[in-house]
Amino acid sequence: MSNMHKNISEEKLIQECIEGNRYAQKTLFEKYRSLMFAICMRYAKSKDEAEDVMIDGFMKIYSSLNEFKKKGSFEGWLRRIMVNAAINNYRSNLKHYYLSTIDDNSFLEIRNEADDFKTNYSAEYLINLIQGLPDGYRMVFNLYEIEGYSHKEIAEIMNISISTAKSQLFYAKKALQKKLAKINQEEIY
Repeated sequence: MSNMHKNISEEKLIQECIEGNRYAQKTLFEKYRSLMFAICMRYAKSKDEAEDVMIDGFMKIYSSLNEFKKKGSFEGWLRRIMVNAAINNYRSNLKHYYLSTIDDNSFLEIRNEADDFKTNYSAEYLINLIQGLPDGYRMVFNLYEIEGYSHKEIAEIMNISISTAKSQLFYAKKALQKKLAKINQEEIY
């Protein structure tokens, strides 16, 4: 990163990127790469897929910078674009996903146990477990638990029913519980 761009204001950096300044674009990429890659890793099955999603996301960011209205935080705007890149990746591979449904009352059975897992394991460890989930489960889990979307919003984003969104979350949590229970059992012996 050039010294000229190390201490540049965010607003100036955005303007220079809009004007096509490659050094400014590289600076923007370097500044947010780690955060954006972490977001992509939550949705991807592998590092390679996460990198592909991140590159697609940055391409969208660069082409959309003139649409940033400065009403919210720039980082929040970047995060939304990156999550949308992950969603688009999911949609492009949708034919490979299996989505199932379940009775809404079943969700109550595991809520407390699933919530306990949030504090007992490192973020990196949980991300690895989340990456092991089936694709549909992983998408819904990330959108609901991490990004804070409602079931209705998830249903609209993924073009599924609200009950399917709920069931995907239920099965994601159940799968994580089974993995963690197995790991805990192995640690005892």
